[in-house]
Amino acid sequence: MRADPGAWSASTVQERRPAAAGSRQVAKPQLEDQVGWANGAWRLPLGILCASLAGAVPAVAQSVTLDLGAGGASERALQLVALITVLSLAPSVLVVVTCYTRIVVVFSILRSALSTQATPPNAVLVVLALFLTAFVMAPTGREAYRAGIEPLLAGEITQGQAFERASAPFKTFMLKNVREKDLKVFIDVAKMPTPAGPEQLGLEIVTPAFMISELNRAFEIGFLLFVPFMIIDLTVASVLMALGMMMMPPSTVALPLKLIFFVLVDGWALLTGSLVQSYMG
Repeated sequence: MRADPGAWSASTVQERRPAAAGSRQVAKPQLEDQVGWANGAWRLPLGILCASLAGAVPAVAQSVTLDLGAGGASERALQLVALITVLSLAPSVLVVVTCYTRIVVVFSILRSALSTQATPPNAVLVVLALFLTAFVMAPTGREAYRAGIEPLLAGEITQGQAFERASAPFKTFMLKNVREKDLKVFIDVAKMPTPAGPEQLGLEIVTPAFMISELNRAFEIGFLLFVPFMIIDLTVASVLMALGMMMMPPSTVALPLKLIFFVLVDGWALLTGSLVQSYMG
């Protein structure tokens, strides 16, 4: 005798429904237990953290002291802070009070005159300019170290005296390479009386005037560098026009000619030597 499929499926569904309902009833208490455990789990470390912070704040407030007496650990800490500040400002100081500005601008103009675009790359030009700057500024740096930094480390002078003594050699270097008209511009802008000598001017006048003078001289050198390479470009363009090769870019022919010309005249040695000697004279 065959069983009725419809009857069998209906009875099966009725049997399974209580089982499913029972499983949901069992799962609901388990879920509530898990949620309650999670709430208790995050409340415990949060309470410990709040208690520790509440106890740490008064302790820190009571233990912080600042002793500015001479010869103590606080003085060394202040010197360390001053040293870190100087090191953080070193790139700006390097650009402002040294010969780096003129050298790197001249190298950038040279690359534009050669039409080599990104060759040499910026990293090479910057590193070369840094080494030339260190070579030129080495005597000034040694003098500043002996006059200001060394006595400060020995505890013989204060930070203010060290700054005045260390900045004096750099100020002398800038006054030696600044133009008088640039100094006069900033003196007029500041509306201050003309001093008896440039040595009496402050760094706030000498430093921007020195940077303007460096940029001016760098552009003058750049013009002299551009002239021979511009002549090569004009000559190549004229020859190509005469030959009817108007579709060929003149830079394709001019670039190797400019490179070989620069190599034959030993351009790198000539340029770097001239830049260094311009500060040594």
